[in-house]
Amino acid sequence: MGILYDDVVIIRQPDKEGEPTVITINCPDKTGLGCDLCRIILFFGLSIVRGDVSTDGKWCYVVFWVIGDSQTRWSLLKKRLVGACPSCSSASAIFYYRSELQSPKPPDVFLLKLCSYDRKGLLHDVTGVLCELELTIKKVKVSTTPDGRVMDLFFITDTRELLHSRKRQEDTYEHLKAIMGNTIISCDIELVGTGIAACFQASPFLPSAITEDMFHLEMPDELPSGSLTSNNISVTMDNSLSPGHTLVQIVCQDHKGLLYDIMRTLKDYNIQISYGRFTTKQRGNCEIDLFIMQVDGKKIVDPSKQNALSSRLRMELFQPLRVAVVSRGPDTELLVANPVELSGKGRPLVFHDITLALKMLDICIFLAEIGRHIIGDREWEVYRILLDEGDGLSVPRSKIKEIVWKKLMGWE
Repeated sequence: MGILYDDVVIIRQPDKEGEPTVITINCPDKTGLGCDLCRIILFFGLSIVRGDVSTDGKWCYVVFWVIGDSQTRWSLLKKRLVGACPSCSSASAIFYYRSELQSPKPPDVFLLKLCSYDRKGLLHDVTGVLCELELTIKKVKVSTTPDGRVMDLFFITDTRELLHSRKRQEDTYEHLKAIMGNTIISCDIELVGTGIAACFQASPFLPSAITEDMFHLEMPDELPSGSLTSNNISVTMDNSLSPGHTLVQIVCQDHKGLLYDIMRTLKDYNIQISYGRFTTKQRGNCEIDLFIMQVDGKKIVDPSKQNALSSRLRMELFQPLRVAVVSRGPDTELLVANPVELSGKGRPLVFHDITLALKMLDICIFLAEIGRHIIGDREWEVYRILLDEGDGLSVPRSKIKEIVWKKLMGWE
Protein backbone atom coordinates (compact mmCIF):
# COMPACT_ATOMS: atom_id res chain seq x y z
CA MET A 1 0.00 0.00 0.00
CA GLY A 2 1.52 3.32 -1.00
CA ILE A 3 0.80 7.01 -0.89
CA LEU A 4 2.29 9.97 -2.72
CA TYR A 5 4.97 11.91 -0.80
CA ASP A 6 3.03 15.18 -1.05
CA ASP A 7 -0.07 13.53 0.43
CA VAL A 8 1.62 12.25 3.61
CA VAL A 9 1.29 15.69 5.22
CA ILE A 10 -1.18 18.26 3.90
CA ILE A 11 -1.29 21.76 5.40
CA ARG A 12 -4.39 23.78 4.56
CA GLN A 13 -4.34 27.46 5.40
CA PRO A 14 -7.57 29.02 6.78
CA ASP A 15 -10.03 30.90 4.59
CA LYS A 16 -10.46 33.62 7.21
CA GLU A 17 -7.88 35.39 9.36
CA GLY A 18 -7.85 34.13 12.93
CA GLU A 19 -9.06 30.63 12.08
CA PRO A 20 -6.75 27.64 12.67
CA THR A 21 -4.57 26.01 10.05
CA VAL A 22 -5.44 22.34 9.43
CA ILE A 23 -2.61 19.77 9.31
CA THR A 24 -3.55 16.33 7.99
CA ILE A 25 -1.14 13.38 8.34
CA ASN A 26 -1.80 10.07 6.59
CA CYS A 27 0.92 7.41 6.97
CA PRO A 28 1.86 4.01 8.42
CA ASP A 29 1.62 3.87 12.20
CA LYS A 30 4.32 3.32 14.80
CA THR A 31 4.42 3.44 18.58
CA GLY A 32 4.97 7.01 19.75
CA LEU A 33 4.22 8.66 16.41
CA GLY A 34 1.73 11.07 18.03
CA CYS A 35 4.39 12.15 20.51
CA ASP A 36 6.94 12.79 17.75
CA LEU A 37 4.46 14.83 15.71
CA CYS A 38 3.38 16.92 18.72
CA ARG A 39 7.02 17.62 19.64
CA ILE A 40 7.70 18.96 16.13
CA ILE A 41 4.59 21.14 16.23
CA LEU A 42 5.64 22.47 19.65
CA PHE A 43 9.16 23.18 18.33
CA PHE A 44 7.67 25.38 15.60
CA GLY A 45 5.82 27.41 18.24
CA LEU A 46 2.32 26.32 17.24
CA SER A 47 -0.64 25.76 19.54
CA ILE A 48 -2.91 22.77 18.92
CA VAL A 49 -6.52 23.80 19.53
CA ARG A 50 -8.14 20.60 18.30
CA GLY A 51 -7.02 17.13 17.26
CA ASP A 52 -8.34 13.83 15.90
CA VAL A 53 -6.36 10.59 15.76
CA SER A 54 -7.42 7.20 14.39
CA THR A 55 -5.43 4.06 13.55
CA ASP A 56 -5.92 0.35 12.92
CA GLY A 57 -2.42 -0.40 14.23
CA LYS A 58 -0.89 -0.35 10.76
CA TRP A 59 -2.08 2.89 9.19
CA CYS A 60 -2.98 6.12 10.95
CA TYR A 61 -4.86 9.28 10.10
CA VAL A 62 -4.19 12.40 12.18
CA VAL A 63 -5.69 15.87 11.93
CA PHE A 64 -4.44 18.84 13.97
CA TRP A 65 -6.00 22.30 14.02
CA VAL A 66 -3.19 24.70 14.96
CA ILE A 67 -2.67 28.40 15.53
CA GLY A 68 0.54 29.91 14.14
CA ASP A 69 1.70 33.38 13.20
CA SER A 70 3.15 35.25 10.24
CA GLN A 71 6.65 33.89 11.05
CA THR A 72 5.67 30.22 10.87
CA ARG A 73 7.70 28.36 8.25
CA TRP A 74 4.99 26.05 6.96
CA SER A 75 7.01 24.38 4.20
CA LEU A 76 9.78 23.47 6.64
CA LEU A 77 7.21 22.24 9.16
CA LYS A 78 5.77 19.94 6.51
CA LYS A 79 9.22 18.59 5.72
CA ARG A 80 9.91 17.82 9.40
CA LEU A 81 6.51 16.15 9.89
CA VAL A 82 7.03 13.98 6.81
CA GLY A 83 10.46 13.04 8.16
CA ALA A 84 8.88 11.82 11.42
CA CYS A 85 6.47 9.51 9.58
CA PRO A 86 7.46 5.91 8.83
CA SER A 87 8.21 5.02 5.21
CA CYS A 88 5.05 4.84 3.17
CA SER A 89 6.30 1.91 1.07
CA SER A 90 4.91 -0.56 3.57
CA ALA A 91 2.34 -0.73 6.31
CA SER A 92 2.80 -4.37 7.31
CA ALA A 93 2.92 -5.58 10.89
CA ILE A 94 6.57 -6.58 10.35
CA PHE A 95 7.48 -3.00 9.38
CA TYR A 96 5.49 -1.69 12.31
CA TYR A 97 7.66 -3.40 14.87
CA ARG A 98 10.96 -3.09 12.99
CA SER A 99 10.80 0.71 13.29
CA GLU A 100 10.96 0.35 17.05
CA LEU A 101 13.85 -2.14 17.03
CA GLN A 102 16.24 -0.15 14.88
CA SER A 103 18.29 2.44 16.76
CA PRO A 104 18.94 5.57 14.70
CA LYS A 105 22.51 6.76 14.36
CA PRO A 106 23.18 9.46 16.98
CA PRO A 107 23.67 12.89 15.40
CA ASP A 108 27.09 14.51 15.25
CA VAL A 109 27.78 16.98 18.06
CA PHE A 110 29.37 20.33 17.27
CA LEU A 111 30.88 22.93 19.59
CA LEU A 112 29.87 26.52 18.89
CA LYS A 113 32.30 28.88 20.65
CA LEU A 114 30.91 32.39 20.70
CA CYS A 115 32.74 35.33 22.26
CA SER A 116 31.05 38.73 22.47
CA TYR A 117 30.49 41.83 24.55
CA ASP A 118 27.66 41.43 27.01
CA ARG A 119 24.26 43.10 26.81
CA LYS A 120 20.82 42.38 28.21
CA GLY A 121 18.86 39.79 26.26
CA LEU A 122 21.92 38.62 24.33
CA LEU A 123 21.59 34.95 25.26
CA HIS A 124 17.93 34.88 24.26
CA ASP A 125 18.72 36.45 20.89
CA VAL A 126 21.43 33.86 20.23
CA THR A 127 19.13 31.04 21.33
CA GLY A 128 16.44 32.34 18.99
CA VAL A 129 18.83 32.26 16.03
CA LEU A 130 19.88 28.69 16.82
CA CYS A 131 16.24 27.61 17.02
CA GLU A 132 15.48 29.32 13.73
CA LEU A 133 18.39 27.48 12.09
CA GLU A 134 17.19 24.15 13.60
CA LEU A 135 20.34 23.78 15.67
CA THR A 136 19.43 21.88 18.83
CA ILE A 137 21.23 22.86 22.03
CA LYS A 138 22.35 19.74 23.90
CA LYS A 139 24.55 21.44 26.47
CA VAL A 140 25.51 25.02 27.12
CA LYS A 141 28.10 26.75 29.27
CA VAL A 142 27.78 30.53 29.47
CA SER A 143 30.15 32.65 31.54
CA THR A 144 30.76 36.37 31.92
CA THR A 145 34.21 37.89 32.51
CA PRO A 146 34.83 40.92 34.77
CA ASP A 147 35.53 43.11 31.72
CA GLY A 148 32.02 42.55 30.33
CA ARG A 149 32.81 39.86 27.80
CA VAL A 150 30.77 36.69 27.40
CA MET A 151 32.07 33.27 26.39
CA ASP A 152 29.29 30.95 25.24
CA LEU A 153 29.96 27.26 24.62
CA PHE A 154 27.04 25.56 22.88
CA PHE A 155 27.12 21.84 22.19
CA ILE A 156 24.64 21.52 19.34
CA THR A 157 23.29 19.07 16.79
CA ASP A 158 21.97 19.97 13.36
CA THR A 159 18.51 18.78 12.36
CA ARG A 160 19.49 19.34 8.73
CA GLU A 161 22.78 17.39 9.19
CA LEU A 162 24.75 20.00 7.24
CA LEU A 163 26.83 21.71 9.93
CA HIS A 164 29.96 19.90 8.79
CA SER A 165 29.88 21.99 5.58
CA ARG A 166 31.53 25.39 5.31
CA LYS A 167 28.41 26.89 3.74
CA ARG A 168 26.21 25.90 6.69
CA GLN A 169 28.79 27.22 9.18
CA GLU A 170 29.10 30.52 7.33
CA ASP A 171 25.31 30.84 7.18
CA THR A 172 25.15 30.29 10.95
CA TYR A 173 27.78 32.98 11.52
CA GLU A 174 25.93 35.47 9.29
CA HIS A 175 22.67 34.91 11.15
CA LEU A 176 24.40 35.39 14.51
CA LYS A 177 26.21 38.50 13.29
CA ALA A 178 22.93 39.98 12.03
CA ILE A 179 21.32 39.74 15.47
CA MET A 180 24.42 40.54 17.54
CA GLY A 181 25.88 43.38 15.46
CA ASN A 182 29.16 44.83 16.67
CA THR A 183 28.99 42.94 19.99
CA ILE A 184 30.31 39.76 18.34
CA ILE A 185 34.06 39.20 18.76
CA SER A 186 34.61 35.69 17.45
CA CYS A 187 32.63 32.64 16.37
CA ASP A 188 34.00 29.13 15.81
CA ILE A 189 32.24 25.85 15.02
CA GLU A 190 33.95 22.48 15.20
CA LEU A 191 32.97 18.83 15.31
CA VAL A 192 33.68 17.28 18.68
CA GLY A 193 33.67 13.76 20.07
CA THR A 194 31.32 12.58 22.77
CA GLY A 195 34.21 12.45 25.23
CA ILE A 196 34.92 16.17 24.86
CA ALA A 197 31.23 17.01 25.22
CA ALA A 198 31.10 14.94 28.41
CA CYS A 199 33.93 17.00 29.90
CA PHE A 200 31.70 20.05 29.78
CA GLN A 201 28.73 18.25 31.30
CA ALA A 202 27.05 20.11 34.13
CA SER A 203 27.68 18.97 37.68
CA PRO A 204 25.79 15.72 38.34
CA PHE A 205 25.13 16.78 41.91
CA LEU A 206 22.13 18.84 42.93
CA PRO A 207 21.45 19.97 46.51
CA SER A 208 19.26 17.42 48.27
CA ALA A 209 16.70 20.07 49.24
CA ILE A 210 16.25 20.93 45.57
CA THR A 211 15.76 17.31 44.54
CA GLU A 212 13.19 16.77 47.27
CA ASP A 213 11.22 19.96 46.62
CA MET A 214 11.38 20.08 42.83
CA PHE A 215 11.21 16.47 41.77
CA HIS A 216 8.38 14.98 43.81
CA LEU A 217 6.70 12.45 41.54
CA GLU A 218 3.32 12.17 43.23
CA MET A 219 0.39 14.54 43.41
CA PRO A 220 0.25 16.40 46.74
CA ASP A 221 -2.90 15.96 48.81
CA GLU A 222 -3.31 19.71 49.00
CA LEU A 223 -1.96 22.50 46.82
CA PRO A 224 0.08 25.17 48.63
CA SER A 225 -1.23 28.70 48.59
CA GLY A 226 -0.32 30.53 45.37
CA SER A 227 0.96 27.32 43.77
CA LEU A 228 2.11 27.77 40.17
CA THR A 229 0.57 24.62 38.75
CA SER A 230 -2.20 23.53 36.46
CA ASN A 231 -5.34 22.76 38.44
CA ASN A 232 -8.74 21.05 38.09
CA ILE A 233 -7.27 17.91 36.51
CA SER A 234 -9.49 14.88 36.02
CA VAL A 235 -8.25 11.55 34.60
CA THR A 236 -10.73 8.67 34.44
CA MET A 237 -10.54 5.19 32.86
CA ASP A 238 -13.43 3.09 31.61
CA ASN A 239 -13.37 -0.43 30.17
CA SER A 240 -17.13 -0.79 29.62
CA LEU A 241 -17.51 1.24 26.41
CA SER A 242 -15.26 -0.77 24.09
CA PRO A 243 -14.62 -4.53 23.84
CA GLY A 244 -10.96 -4.04 22.95
CA HIS A 245 -9.92 -0.66 24.31
CA THR A 246 -9.65 1.29 27.53
CA LEU A 247 -11.19 4.76 27.35
CA VAL A 248 -9.13 7.48 29.03
CA GLN A 249 -10.97 10.76 29.59
CA ILE A 250 -8.98 13.83 30.61
CA VAL A 251 -10.33 17.24 31.58
CA CYS A 252 -7.75 19.88 32.46
CA GLN A 253 -6.52 23.42 31.96
CA ASP A 254 -4.78 24.06 28.64
CA HIS A 255 -1.07 24.83 28.56
CA LYS A 256 1.71 25.03 26.00
CA GLY A 257 2.58 21.52 24.84
CA LEU A 258 -0.39 19.88 26.60
CA LEU A 259 -0.94 17.24 23.92
CA TYR A 260 2.81 16.57 23.77
CA ASP A 261 2.86 15.93 27.55
CA ILE A 262 0.05 13.40 27.21
CA MET A 263 1.56 11.69 24.18
CA ARG A 264 5.08 11.41 25.63
CA THR A 265 3.66 9.83 28.80
CA LEU A 266 1.74 7.23 26.79
CA LYS A 267 4.81 6.60 24.63
CA ASP A 268 6.97 5.98 27.71
CA TYR A 269 4.36 3.47 28.94
CA ASN A 270 4.33 1.80 25.49
CA ILE A 271 0.63 2.54 25.11
CA GLN A 272 -0.96 2.64 21.66
CA ILE A 273 -3.78 5.05 20.78
CA SER A 274 -6.41 3.63 18.43
CA TYR A 275 -8.66 6.67 18.46
CA GLY A 276 -8.39 10.05 20.12
CA ARG A 277 -10.06 13.43 20.15
CA PHE A 278 -8.75 16.66 21.66
CA THR A 279 -10.77 19.87 21.96
CA THR A 280 -10.26 23.19 23.71
CA LYS A 281 -13.22 24.81 25.42
CA GLN A 282 -13.95 28.24 26.81
CA ARG A 283 -11.84 29.64 29.67
CA GLY A 284 -8.81 27.59 28.63
CA ASN A 285 -10.20 24.16 29.49
CA CYS A 286 -9.50 21.03 27.43
CA GLU A 287 -11.25 17.72 26.98
CA ILE A 288 -9.39 14.67 25.69
CA ASP A 289 -10.88 11.24 24.91
CA LEU A 290 -8.44 8.43 24.09
CA PHE A 291 -9.19 4.79 23.26
CA ILE A 292 -5.97 2.99 24.11
CA MET A 293 -4.50 -0.49 24.43
CA GLN A 294 -1.30 -2.08 25.60
CA VAL A 295 1.45 -3.19 23.23
CA ASP A 296 0.02 -6.74 23.36
CA GLY A 297 -3.23 -5.44 21.87
CA LYS A 298 -5.25 -5.79 25.05
CA LYS A 299 -7.08 -3.21 27.15
CA ILE A 300 -5.75 -2.20 30.58
CA VAL A 301 -7.69 -4.22 33.17
CA ASP A 302 -5.10 -4.51 35.94
CA PRO A 303 -6.07 -1.92 38.60
CA SER A 304 -2.43 -1.33 39.53
CA LYS A 305 -1.53 -0.53 35.91
CA GLN A 306 -4.55 1.75 35.61
CA ASN A 307 -3.59 3.60 38.79
CA ALA A 308 0.06 3.94 37.71
CA LEU A 309 -0.85 5.39 34.32
CA SER A 310 -3.58 7.73 35.59
CA SER A 311 -1.32 8.98 38.42
CA ARG A 312 1.51 9.70 35.99
CA LEU A 313 -0.83 11.52 33.61
CA ARG A 314 -2.19 13.67 36.43
CA MET A 315 1.31 14.50 37.61
CA GLU A 316 2.54 15.43 34.12
CA LEU A 317 -0.46 17.71 33.56
CA PHE A 318 -0.29 19.16 37.06
CA GLN A 319 3.37 20.12 36.72
CA PRO A 320 4.94 19.27 33.33
CA LEU A 321 8.02 21.32 34.25
CA ARG A 322 9.60 22.27 37.56
CA VAL A 323 10.71 25.82 38.36
CA ALA A 324 12.51 27.08 41.46
CA VAL A 325 14.53 30.14 42.46
CA VAL A 326 17.10 29.28 45.14
CA SER A 327 20.24 30.56 46.80
CA ARG A 328 23.58 29.41 45.43
CA GLY A 329 25.96 30.69 48.05
CA PRO A 330 25.48 34.46 48.09
CA ASP A 331 23.90 34.45 44.63
CA THR A 332 20.47 33.73 43.17
CA GLU A 333 19.97 30.74 40.90
CA LEU A 334 17.01 29.86 38.68
CA LEU A 335 16.42 26.15 38.15
CA VAL A 336 14.09 24.68 35.54
CA ALA A 337 13.69 20.97 34.92
CA ASN A 338 11.70 18.90 32.47
CA PRO A 339 11.46 15.11 32.18
CA VAL A 340 13.27 13.43 29.30
CA GLU A 341 11.48 10.85 27.17
CA LEU A 342 12.74 7.27 27.40
CA SER A 343 13.88 7.77 23.80
CA GLY A 344 16.29 10.43 25.11
CA LYS A 345 14.50 13.41 23.58
CA GLY A 346 13.80 16.48 25.71
CA ARG A 347 11.13 19.15 25.56
CA PRO A 348 11.80 21.74 22.83
CA LEU A 349 12.23 25.52 23.33
CA VAL A 350 12.69 25.39 27.11
CA PHE A 351 15.94 27.36 27.13
CA HIS A 352 14.45 29.77 24.57
CA ASP A 353 11.47 30.50 26.84
CA ILE A 354 13.61 30.83 29.98
CA THR A 355 15.88 33.41 28.38
CA LEU A 356 12.88 35.27 26.93
CA ALA A 357 11.24 35.50 30.37
CA LEU A 358 14.47 36.86 31.92
CA LYS A 359 14.80 39.35 29.06
CA MET A 360 11.26 40.55 29.78
CA LEU A 361 12.23 41.01 33.43
CA ASP A 362 15.39 42.92 32.39
CA ILE A 363 17.56 40.40 34.23
CA CYS A 364 21.03 39.47 32.92
CA ILE A 365 22.48 35.97 33.03
CA PHE A 366 25.89 35.52 34.62
CA LEU A 367 26.24 31.75 34.18
CA ALA A 368 24.10 29.08 32.52
CA GLU A 369 24.37 25.29 32.41
CA ILE A 370 22.24 22.52 30.92
CA GLY A 371 22.72 18.99 32.21
CA ARG A 372 20.86 15.72 32.56
CA HIS A 373 20.36 14.01 35.90
CA ILE A 374 18.84 10.71 36.99
CA ILE A 375 16.47 11.49 39.86
CA GLY A 376 14.33 8.69 41.18
CA ASP A 377 13.65 6.40 38.23
CA ARG A 378 13.60 9.18 35.63
CA GLU A 379 16.01 11.30 33.63
CA TRP A 380 15.59 15.07 33.84
CA GLU A 381 16.99 17.91 31.80
CA VAL A 382 18.00 20.58 34.30
CA TYR A 383 18.70 24.22 33.44
CA ARG A 384 20.74 26.11 36.03
CA ILE A 385 20.84 29.88 35.51
CA LEU A 386 22.94 32.03 37.80
CA LEU A 387 21.44 35.50 37.70
CA ASP A 388 23.56 38.64 37.41
CA GLU A 389 22.48 40.70 40.40
CA GLY A 390 24.77 43.66 39.73
CA ASP A 391 23.85 46.27 42.34
CA GLY A 392 21.24 43.91 43.74
CA LEU A 393 18.35 41.93 42.28
CA SER A 394 15.41 44.32 42.10
CA VAL A 395 12.85 41.68 41.05
CA PRO A 396 11.48 39.48 43.87
CA ARG A 397 12.26 35.79 43.58
CA SER A 398 8.57 34.91 43.60
CA LYS A 399 8.03 37.21 40.60
CA ILE A 400 10.90 35.61 38.68
CA LYS A 401 9.46 32.15 39.31
CA GLU A 402 5.98 33.25 38.29
CA ILE A 403 7.01 34.92 35.02
CA VAL A 404 9.29 32.05 33.96
CA TRP A 405 6.58 29.49 34.76
CA LYS A 406 3.89 31.37 32.85
CA LYS A 407 6.16 31.77 29.83
CA LEU A 408 6.94 28.05 29.79
CA MET A 409 3.25 27.17 30.16
CA GLY A 410 2.08 29.70 27.55
CA TRP A 411 0.02 31.61 30.09
CA GLU A 412 1.36 35.10 29.33
